[in-house]
Amino acid sequence: MWQPHARDQGYLPIADHGLVGDGRGCALVGRDGAVSFLCVPRFDAPPLFASLLDRNNGGSFVLTPEGVRQSRQRYLEDTGVLVTEMRTATGIVEVTDAFLLKPGARLEEDTPAGLGELLRRARVTHGTVTLRIGVHPRGGARGQRDNHGWHLICPRQGLALHLHTSLPLTAPDNTTLTLHQGEELSLGLRWSARRAAPHRFSDALDDTIRAWQRWSAQVVDDVPRADLVRRSAITLKLLDHIENGAIVAAATSSLPERIGGTRNWDYRYAWIRDAAYAVFALRRIGLPMEAGGFLHWALTAAQGHPSPRVLYDVDGLPPPPETVDEELEGYRGSAPVRWGNAAAEQIQHDVYGEILDCALQWAATGGQFNRELWNRLAELAEQARTAWRHPDQGIWEVRTTGRPFTYSAAMCQVALDRAARLARRLNLPGDADIWAREARDLTERILRDAWDERAGALTEHLGATGGLDASLLALPLRRVVPADHPRMVATAQAITDRLGAGDGLLYRYLPKDFSDGLDQPEGAFLLCSFWLVDNLAGQGRTDEATELFEQLCTHANPLGLLPEQIDPGDGSFLGNFPQGLSHVGLLSSAVVLARTQRGIRPELSTQAWFQ
Repeated sequence: MWQPHARDQGYLPIADHGLVGDGRGCALVGRDGAVSFLCVPRFDAPPLFASLLDRNNGGSFVLTPEGVRQSRQRYLEDTGVLVTEMRTATGIVEVTDAFLLKPGARLEEDTPAGLGELLRRARVTHGTVTLRIGVHPRGGARGQRDNHGWHLICPRQGLALHLHTSLPLTAPDNTTLTLHQGEELSLGLRWSARRAAPHRFSDALDDTIRAWQRWSAQVVDDVPRADLVRRSAITLKLLDHIENGAIVAAATSSLPERIGGTRNWDYRYAWIRDAAYAVFALRRIGLPMEAGGFLHWALTAAQGHPSPRVLYDVDGLPPPPETVDEELEGYRGSAPVRWGNAAAEQIQHDVYGEILDCALQWAATGGQFNRELWNRLAELAEQARTAWRHPDQGIWEVRTTGRPFTYSAAMCQVALDRAARLARRLNLPGDADIWAREARDLTERILRDAWDERAGALTEHLGATGGLDASLLALPLRRVVPADHPRMVATAQAITDRLGAGDGLLYRYLPKDFSDGLDQPEGAFLLCSFWLVDNLAGQGRTDEATELFEQLCTHANPLGLLPEQIDPGDGSFLGNFPQGLSHVGLLSSAVVLARTQRGIRPELSTQAWFQ
């Protein structure tokens, strides 16, 4: 649907962007035809363009018609190739954006498929359009013309670029061209060091489309909202570091969870907990290679460090220290802009369960355990036996002194349960009986010590009255407490009633009841609502679960992309975008509903993972 451009403080809405990438880096392209965020040659590199975080100083790659009045975006079917149509008083131009893939590239393999090049093709479909073209890297660039375009040196990013153009440009940073119906301009921005001859843009784009459509054909279609399931799968693939299987949490850094607030974090890294959640959904929708790649990355990262971390860079190494970028104003003035993530240094006891959960799924896919890896996993199970008794920062990564979070205790239960199952099923050394018994005891303790009789619900931490915490909706998904257990049913209802933000949305907690060190409101957390869908299905309330799922799907933007959070007041997107876990939540709920609608009871026990 054609829409006028609506800017606030000079910024497009977050929802007015699409994602393109090649499994190493990625970019956001706005409905105004500007590349407003691009990190290459890897997801967590310093951004080449970042006008999304500062419209004046961030830098951008502009390819837009003068006098644009309306625009719309779509993906070419079953691909990561984005099309932006823009209408002026005199004509319509169609801009196609893609990170080019090699001829014959197979995205299902763990070898680099990208050429290290962004193609931007503008084609006038009606009338006459005058295009503005400008490549403005953050920090500036030195340019030199050659036979095929321009060489650009970007000192701030340490990148040498080549801009290959199908029509001559008088300058790479400020040029206008008038095109008539049927005419087109192609721009190839290459950061790869390869010394290849310029290719035919049309052939390279066709190769890229074929590669995406070949890969997308694997995704199952016998699920509710198969269109959004397929788009979610493609989005996760765009966030998937193809060389080792790591999936970054989001494409961006520092998009705010509250406009004007300081809840701005760098999500261009991979979280262990994301692996545990994502792998199950990826396997169920027909993507075992991606599931296995993420599992292998998570176990390798966990094995390579003396103490487990909650997040790593795509190489499985600690991310850089968190820093504040004083030069950028932030999206709509929402400073600070941060690079790096200090949560990597936090104590979060859920990591024990996340890693052992990954290990169980690794075994379910036929993965083997050498002695060194199993000894490491058994050591983590032993640590989980007592870790839950000590305070931590929890799944929501609070920036306060820790407390004994219920979710963290539950994930220690997961660690013990999975270790016992692995030892028994695979005849591995370790005291499986003790682990299993302590897992059962910990479940009973959670049901007893986290229960608040006045609230009629399980609450955020053990041993004292706490606030409601929507992360507890994940307990049935992690096979800690069945969805239809009376105390879990009551907890799900209390969360719905008291954390409900309207329109099927949930807050993850209320700041007044849950000290997180920031004391600021935020948007509704989309993943929590998908967890509620799974709980309703597990309670046998299939119609309600289906209705909620369909309602949540309406929050996707026209491209089918989801953010981390939604502003309940106006439905606008908040937080980093696109958010991988929101898409994992959609996939998981679609699978749960498909199984439920076929008369298969939702999986409430880990044994089902071996089927």
